[in-house]
Amino acid sequence: MRIALGIEYDGAAFCGWQTQPEGCGVQDAIERAVGEVAAHEVKTVCAGRTDACVHAVCQVVHFDTEADRPMSAWVRGVNAVLPRTVAVRWARGVGEDFHARFSALSRQYRYYLLNRNQRAGLFAQYVGWFHSPLDEALMRDGSQSLIGEHDFSAFRSVDCQAASPVRTIYALQIERRGDLLCFELTANAYLQHMVRNIVGALVYVGCGRQQPGWIGELLEQRDRSRAAPTFSPNGLYLNAVSYAAHWDLPGVPEGTPASVLPVVSG
Repeated sequence: MRIALGIEYDGAAFCGWQTQPEGCGVQDAIERAVGEVAAHEVKTVCAGRTDACVHAVCQVVHFDTEADRPMSAWVRGVNAVLPRTVAVRWARGVGEDFHARFSALSRQYRYYLLNRNQRAGLFAQYVGWFHSPLDEALMRDGSQSLIGEHDFSAFRSVDCQAASPVRTIYALQIERRGDLLCFELTANAYLQHMVRNIVGALVYVGCGRQQPGWIGELLEQRDRSRAAPTFSPNGLYLNAVSYAAHWDLPGVPEGTPASVLPVVSG
């Protein structure tokens, strides 16, 4: 039987999604807990790997098991074993042709950026920070060049191992609530550090260091060395993964970080 899980986690507590010899990955924690409930070793596949300190509102994984358990056991039972920094939100039985990664239609990330003179204290692990004023209208203007199918070589990590740098961004929105800026990107898939590199470039535009048209120039040049530095992982969240309706998986869950993080004005 194949089971799909929706998982949220605090990325600051882990060394990234992928399993590590030291056992510090989110995958390590999930597989240990699910394996204890299943009473056998379990291997999971996720919708998209996240780096160290990157959070997830709803990561989606699947695993195969011969254990006959009620769906509640894959939620409450697994949560009873997991560390407090990761939790299963839902579980669904799916067909063997479901694949958490390859069946996904799109993935949505959000980046929360605190834009004020003083750095964050209470929520330092959950937001990025930029001290100078940012003009979100200029950033929205620059972001329009990124929508559509492009070669994102200028926005990928030098260590990225993806076979192709071509990705499609379906939507990119930038909204402000007080001192908190939210960058929301929806794409078919992402390159390593792609979102954080896009945020870094848009911040250069927002603070006046570059003009909005510079974003399009970076796409054309395909040269990572000409772009802005990679932004901090702290404010990045895998917010949602979408699948075809026939899989009947939950959508974007309630209680996303926007409703939790404080808005500080002044």
